[in-house]
Amino acid sequence: MPRSHPPTLITTVRRTLREECGPLAGGCVLAAVSGGGDSQAMLSVLARLAPELGFRLLAHGVDHGLRAAAAAELDLAEALASQLGVPFGRTQLKLARGGNLQARAREARYAALRDVAAPHAALIATAHHADDRAETVLLRLLRGAGPRGLAVLAPRAQDVIRPLVRAGKRDVRLHLERHCLAFAEDPSNQDAAFLRARVRHEALPLLEQLSPQIVRHLNALADALNGSNLPDFAGLEGEPELNRAQIAQVLRAGRLGRSVAIRVAGGRELLVKRPAEIKS
Repeated sequence: MPRSHPPTLITTVRRTLREECGPLAGGCVLAAVSGGGDSQAMLSVLARLAPELGFRLLAHGVDHGLRAAAAAELDLAEALASQLGVPFGRTQLKLARGGNLQARAREARYAALRDVAAPHAALIATAHHADDRAETVLLRLLRGAGPRGLAVLAPRAQDVIRPLVRAGKRDVRLHLERHCLAFAEDPSNQDAAFLRARVRHEALPLLEQLSPQIVRHLNALADALNGSNLPDFAGLEGEPELNRAQIAQVLRAGRLGRSVAIRVAGGRELLVKRPAEIKS
């Protein structure tokens, strides 16, 4: 019987953790939290799934020292972590204002998180979702990135995992509402001085009017350009053109370590095999 409603955020994250972020059993995950809606939802879901998937969960927030409200926002994350029984910590930075602020803040944040994660050999979980990934593809396009530069925000990249990346912004908001989770709104997300804010609030909504599935298409593009997801083709000369559904089928089989047969134009069958070595 076909599904009458989309999967919950918990279901989507469970599948992503099992198929694309592991192995996790016996390890530790450090959830990067801010008190914002995305990270509150991620912390909530990871706390539910940690016992089931067998990993230890910690939560940590970084205050860049740029906004007075940031400390109160992290208080929301600490309150949720306490409610969920998740150990919580925070790092206070003093980041100087100036050029390239968002990039410098990101670098400082990851450095602080890695310092905390290192003693636990923990993976760092960030709360990027599918809409964030679509925005990042557009930002890279605007800056002239090539194919490799568009393969952004993979579910796992070295020591970073992104449990929400197969879920959309709407899935996150529904989870927050369903579980009555308090969260803060970062005003910089609305600041048109930042190019990402303009892409989020101007460019992406316009593209969604032209193509309602644009977020899904941009995520599929990032997957297809990810070097670890490029398939080997057997049984046909040349590289056939696959549609989005077929690409998704190939990538899913690859994540599970399986080969898959795809029927292509002319009724021919294409056997797609994974490379022997997969790089994260």
